[in-house]
Amino acid sequence: MIRAAIVGFGNIGKSVLEAIETAPDFELAGIVSRSLKDGDLGDIKITSNIDNLSSVDVAILCTPSRSIPEIAEKILKKGINTVDSFDIHTSIYELKSNLDKVAKDNNAVSIISAGWDPGTDSVIRCLMEGMAPKGLTYTNFGPGMSMGHTVAVKAIKGVKKALSMTIPLGTGVHRRMVYIELEEGADFTEVSNNIKNDEYFKHDETHVMAVDCVESLIDMGHGVDIIRKGTSGIAQNQLLSFKMHINNPALTGQILVATARAAMHQKPGCYTLIEIPPIDLLPGDREAIIKRIV
Repeated sequence: MIRAAIVGFGNIGKSVLEAIETAPDFELAGIVSRSLKDGDLGDIKITSNIDNLSSVDVAILCTPSRSIPEIAEKILKKGINTVDSFDIHTSIYELKSNLDKVAKDNNAVSIISAGWDPGTDSVIRCLMEGMAPKGLTYTNFGPGMSMGHTVAVKAIKGVKKALSMTIPLGTGVHRRMVYIELEEGADFTEVSNNIKNDEYFKHDETHVMAVDCVESLIDMGHGVDIIRKGTSGIAQNQLLSFKMHINNPALTGQILVATARAAMHQKPGCYTLIEIPPIDLLPGDREAIIKRIV
């Protein structure tokens, strides 16, 4: 059995717990959280320090992306494998480079950016490019709630509660619709400008609206439509499409658990999901998997 620790217990952490409880080859070592205390979740061990958990094979990091680099490095230095869903696309390669040395120095494995985008969508884009090497790929998100963007808004001074919705405009272009409850005394114009200038938002058309109750707007649904139009050999007009409509945290949590399983098969170092053999994500006998799927 693979002993996993969940680090952070928000929406994704809760979904990771559900995925672990239904996995045939995992057992929960415990949850690392600053907001929960031991006993809050029955018999599940809860601690503020992963050192208090025994025999952890892999730590599944469910904290905001901006905290991942520091947390992953600290845990890797203990010789514990890590997986995460770090989603700041422009910083992924830098994080991979930094954690690769840490992981190798401590005989551990880190698999980063292993949600659904970046993550499984990255794998789809890679496959599509192999199928039609010349061409263009468009990734259209939503409409739906972006957890990463929502967390980023909540971290901005003056924001009490937040919801960030992603609206696809086509050809990989998106509009961000941000709904916020302001802290008492906060200036809307200042908060709005800070949101629009944040790395998560400054590359997209972004609209910020103050509302009375964010909770009444929340729906965890999301989706993606990936389209590639290109050429296979000299044959043009190859049109490839992948579409899904999903519960955002549930899918992210499931992918993280599958990735934690895959981490147990890799040599020390830091990887992204496109570098991982897909068969390593699945439980069970490899020969049986090949016979069933191939």
